[in-house]
Amino acid sequence: MRLPCLLAASLALAACHDQANGGGAGLREQITAVGSSTVYPFTTIIAERFVAADPDAKAPVIESTGTGAGMKLFCAGIGAAHPDIENASRRMKKSEYRDCVAHGAGDILEIPIGIDGIAFAESKRGPAMRLTTIDLYRALAAHPGGRPNSARTWQDVNPALPAVPIQVYGPPATSGTRDALAELILMRGCDAVEPGAEALSHRDPEAHRVFCARVRDDGAYIDAGENDNLIVQKLQSNPNAIGVFGYSYLEENKATVRGVTINEVEPSYAAIAADRYPGSRLLYLYVKKAHLDAIPGLRQFLKLYAANWGQDGPLVRRGLIAAPAGIQETARSIIAHETVLDPASLPS
Repeated sequence: MRLPCLLAASLALAACHDQANGGGAGLREQITAVGSSTVYPFTTIIAERFVAADPDAKAPVIESTGTGAGMKLFCAGIGAAHPDIENASRRMKKSEYRDCVAHGAGDILEIPIGIDGIAFAESKRGPAMRLTTIDLYRALAAHPGGRPNSARTWQDVNPALPAVPIQVYGPPATSGTRDALAELILMRGCDAVEPGAEALSHRDPEAHRVFCARVRDDGAYIDAGENDNLIVQKLQSNPNAIGVFGYSYLEENKATVRGVTINEVEPSYAAIAADRYPGSRLLYLYVKKAHLDAIPGLRQFLKLYAANWGQDGPLVRRGLIAAPAGIQETARSIIAHETVLDPASLPS
């Protein structure tokens, strides 16, 4: 293996090294991405445009695995057998970065691509729910107030709400949307009503997460998998249920479902962009620097992403919320200079 690598041109050298690190999995000419179901449609649009711009290019392979499961695949190593890109609906955790480093994949670009909101939605035939983060904490947390959750209807949670069963279809534990549900909704509700909860978040973040954000598993919260379109279908067949998914899916299906007001704010482009809706969050791409030389077109793919995430771009038309100008400029700089992630800034 070493002699051919030494004699090859620079791209072939990178590919040969790639093959060795891939455990003999062979060379790969197409871009591969795994991760978030929320980011999946945006990366798919860029993949389509990538092929349209160069008919000779191999079509990228984009898989919707969920952010957590995608991180495991992404961090398992460098080389042909391992993805180039991780689509993420939250930031990488320090533990995931350590896993990447342990497998030789520590040089990573972290690229914010835009903003999304965790939208709560119901069928247009539903009861027009108006909820708060406190209502959602009391309805979905496994142990609100330190006791097993016994609420069966929304009226049990708040007397002003209808007496319909608590049925919430949402993503699995491996999903970045589920992580954001815990951090942006349940923890906020918990901190607002549980004595000492906010202080605990500063003293022991992991204990705070366990206390506030563990989701009940008695059937009130229903794991609907990584297919957000399936949640939309379930809302159509069960008008009293609520679904949790990325804002882009609400926008795409607004003919049949509507957003649920949270803290007196409806999920909308303007509310999410202004950070008024409680579920606002940044979306990311993580890219292995070692693959930029080895995988044909990977650099161009990232530049194409940057060219299409603006206010008037196709990603916004698909449901992405354009990031503020400063974040966009930072992301373009990361791509242009191939600036690697500083792990000191990552969350636990």
